[in-house]
Amino acid sequence: MATRNSTLVLCAIGFALLAFAPLGISSKFYLDILTLIFFTAYIGQSWNILGGYAGQFSFGGVMFFGTGAYASSILVNSFGVPAIIGVVVAILAGAVLALGVGYLSFRSGLRGSYFALITLAFAELLRVVANSLEITGGGVGLFLTYAPGLQNLQFKTPVGFYYFALILLAISIAIVIWLENSRFGAQLVAIRENEDAAEALGINTLRRKCQAIMIMGAMGGAAGTFYSQKYLYLDPPIAYSVHLSVEMLLVTIVGGMGTVFGPLIGSLVLHTVNEVTRNFIDTPGLSLIVYGIILIMIISYLPNGLIGLFKGRGSKKAGAAQGDGDA
Repeated sequence: MATRNSTLVLCAIGFALLAFAPLGISSKFYLDILTLIFFTAYIGQSWNILGGYAGQFSFGGVMFFGTGAYASSILVNSFGVPAIIGVVVAILAGAVLALGVGYLSFRSGLRGSYFALITLAFAELLRVVANSLEITGGGVGLFLTYAPGLQNLQFKTPVGFYYFALILLAISIAIVIWLENSRFGAQLVAIRENEDAAEALGINTLRRKCQAIMIMGAMGGAAGTFYSQKYLYLDPPIAYSVHLSVEMLLVTIVGGMGTVFGPLIGSLVLHTVNEVTRNFIDTPGLSLIVYGIILIMIISYLPNGLIGLFKGRGSKKAGAAQGDGDA
């Protein structure tokens, strides 16, 4: 209970500071960087629910992002539906797709690398389908009309998208805090630790895993709408980009899987490294090399991610305090 209260207080202070940050930041560049960090942390958090808490690694998480993006963009472009309604449809589309993929995969008993690869295959299949359909614009893609306004989830200044991304991030962190303090979250962790034992204890593992992937799908659908309304363009390579699938699991692994703030820390560190290498060392591909080195070091020396550093120090302090008390 004390840990949950501390987390809530920390979140309240952090988001209050971030809410007022645009008042002191006039640079469009820095606002865009912060928006990107929030957005990547959000999609990383969606992956974290299925991968970090339920232990089901997915290499095709981008399929929910792309499907949500297409769902809302087609509604906006072809039917004149406001994007604020389109995002609801995108969330539903992501959740329904996730249910279908999850049920077929988990019902077939796919685990570990087999599940990871089948999700990658689903994402590639959807990319090929989107590339051949007229309603998605095929290979040419979709161009969305610029019509700023809250109903269209478009804004004249970067501040609007900054708050849009911040709200998405806040929702994702609220979901994870709820998970950590719920019976559902405890059952996901039990599945992650030992699925056979969890099933023997009476947990309906198929249902719980399907519910976890549906949450991931719904969050991915909302992310797709954010992207399409911000950049006003969408095509199959963007919608079903392998790069985005890798990025969502990368920020989570680097920050710390199965933790509340892991994806946010991972996104903050990786994007900072990316910007530093891109702006101060003008060498193409260097950021990818640095990414790889960071990932190798963290996997080798920090299996719990960067957040494990803080937990390790907390445990040592608690141990020292316990030792002093015993003495």
